[in-house]
Amino acid sequence: MFTFEELFLQQLINGLILGSFYALVALGYSMVYGIIKLLNFAHGDIYMTGAFACLVAYGFFSGFMPGWPGLIASVITAMAFSGALGFLAQRFAYRPLLGAPRLSLLITAIGVSLVVYNSVMAVTNSQPMFFTSWFDNTAGIRFGNITIRYIQIILLAVSITLMLVLTLFIGRTMTGKAMRAIAQDKDACRLMGINVNMVIGVTFIVGSALAAIAGGMACVYYGSIAFDMGYRIGIKAFTAAVIGGIGSIPGAMLGGLLLGLLEAFGTQFLGNSGSAWKDVFAFGALILILIFRPNGLLGKTVVERM
Repeated sequence: MFTFEELFLQQLINGLILGSFYALVALGYSMVYGIIKLLNFAHGDIYMTGAFACLVAYGFFSGFMPGWPGLIASVITAMAFSGALGFLAQRFAYRPLLGAPRLSLLITAIGVSLVVYNSVMAVTNSQPMFFTSWFDNTAGIRFGNITIRYIQIILLAVSITLMLVLTLFIGRTMTGKAMRAIAQDKDACRLMGINVNMVIGVTFIVGSALAAIAGGMACVYYGSIAFDMGYRIGIKAFTAAVIGGIGSIPGAMLGGLLLGLLEAFGTQFLGNSGSAWKDVFAFGALILILIFRPNGLLGKTVVERM
């Protein structure tokens, strides 16, 4: 019989792990929207391709780099592949339409999503793929009747580290400052000599690389991936970005973690039928937050100049 403290600790860890996946993908949504006001609905499929790229790369590297070195090399390969895919989508699908109405960009993003989704579905023949790890996925630290697995601790530490690094990158580097400046006024940035197209391309690369890391983490944590996994997490990550305040980097982190915790504790509270209600918790929270905080928890009211 689990005590209340044990159940609370278990669901806290589960919620933070799930929320870290949402947060890493939501960061890509917020970064792109903050700069070019595009809801990049292809971003969930970038996450999915990152997971497949990580799995395929691990099959290659594990032959001569077993263990953690092979896994790290696989994640780096997935980051490069997804970053290139995100950049190509920006360069050939989005950049020509930056001066077009936002609806045109939105429809194009949906088209890019369908192209990536159906391409992976055709290549994999709609079959899931499985990741076989060399480490004991059940080993961990015991607290009473529950076990906090080492893989959970590692993934949570990686997620927190990535969020801190991204925060420093946006706040301290010249490229990060250029991103924030472009979000305010692209025309003024061009007059100041900033290569706007290059910075936008870097934004897509960074966001796609973070999604690839989340995909690799999901591959290791869940042990299986499928071509439709991007749609599910894409919707949830977009919800997390809106909850935190679309366009806000800290908001995307906060929204992802809150959404993961809400789903974890909500399903525990409702018992055996809780998993069927987790989407109700997620989108119910979205509706309530948008009613009382239309700009999200950390979003700011933006006045558009005429």
